[in-house]
Amino acid sequence: MSQDENEIIFSCPIFKLEKTWQIGRSGKKHTRYVVRHPGGVGILPILPGGEILLVKQFRVAVGRYIYEIPAGMREPGEEPLTTARRELKEETGYTAEKWTPYPSFYASPGYLDEKLFLFLAEGLIPGESALEDGENLSLITVSLEKALEMIDSGEIEDGKTVGAILRYAIDTPSGKK
Repeated sequence: MSQDENEIIFSCPIFKLEKTWQIGRSGKKHTRYVVRHPGGVGILPILPGGEILLVKQFRVAVGRYIYEIPAGMREPGEEPLTTARRELKEETGYTAEKWTPYPSFYASPGYLDEKLFLFLAEGLIPGESALEDGENLSLITVSLEKALEMIDSGEIEDGKTVGAILRYAIDTPSGKK
């Protein structure tokens, strides 16, 4: 294998593990492993009364329930807002009248190319959720103040959720929009 060739080590429907190369300052070739992921979205839903809608979801990777904003993986080539609309409906049953993009970011660029796109969803309209078979979650509502307390206490540990809530807090310093 030449240094310009990459090798797929593992592939599944969610990601691929790729063996690649990086040339160091000395000119030496270094092997690197990168997880290739189509990216995802996170949605911060704000209910008409101003409360934040969160999901309490079981995550196999950490072996317990954690608090998160609704989120999901993009289909290849899918626009982030399209994914966000679908995931909000699937996980919560809500649709939103107003969507505001928040800054996007790389989840963990040391080994993963997943880019997450965040959105604020307002003007929520209730409906029926459409959870996938493996999704085990419940909905909770909290005030902005309570969400910030949950971040401070370590109850909210998910990075996209922390980022979205802190961005919302910057935009709404009084806690009311």
